[in-house]
Amino acid sequence: WKTRFHFENKRRVRGKEGKTEERERERGREGERDRAMARSTGKDAQALLHSLRSAYASTPTNLKIIDLYVIFAIFTALIQVVYMAIVGSFPFNSFLSGVLSCVGTAVLAVCLRIQVNKENKEFKDLPPERAFADFVLCNLVLHLVIMNFLG
Repeated sequence: WKTRFHFENKRRVRGKEGKTEERERERGREGERDRAMARSTGKDAQALLHSLRSAYASTPTNLKIIDLYVIFAIFTALIQVVYMAIVGSFPFNSFLSGVLSCVGTAVLAVCLRIQVNKENKEFKDLPPERAFADFVLCNLVLHLVIMNFLG
């Protein structure tokens, strides 16, 4: 009885060791695949950035200026959020008004960019002056609402 139990127990241990070795081999293969995939992903990311940069080079200057304005508005909102996180949000209406002003202005600028873009076929009949007038009027309404929200 003892030898039989000992023999079965040894067989179980060997089976576990064999499975462990298989798992280690699989992990090694998966690690190699992951490293190869990371290299290919890095190359794909570089190719994507290169194609985006070359496509953006042909973008008209007025659209690039609008893009810079959008980036500035979002960056200003982020600075306000970081400031609120560090200092605190005692006048919460002021914080909310500032962030919503920046985000709203960025959204309106994106709408302006869509309307001014010559490649956009939906707004081909809309003159750029009309799109800019819409942008200014909507910004005026947005900031009147924000001033009212301040109290």
